Amino acid sequence: MAILYILIPIVLIFICLTIMVFLWAVHNNQFEDLEHQGHNILFDDDVEKPQHCPKTSIKNTTTISDSSNDRT
Repeated sequence: MAILYILIPIVLIFICLTIMVFLWAVHNNQFEDLEHQGHNILFDDDVEKPQHCPKTSIKNTTTISDSSNDRT
């Protein structure tokens, strides 16, 4: 019976939070267009977006070492 003193306030807080989230969603027009996104999946985009490639320069960093200088 003592557990009810803990569970009832927790449930009331949960219900209040749920109602607040629902009212926020209604206020911000989250439920305005329910069918549009479902229809978007049926249509392909025929135009592909170009991939962004940053300009890079390849530098030749290899050097040919003189074999006479390598002897110690």
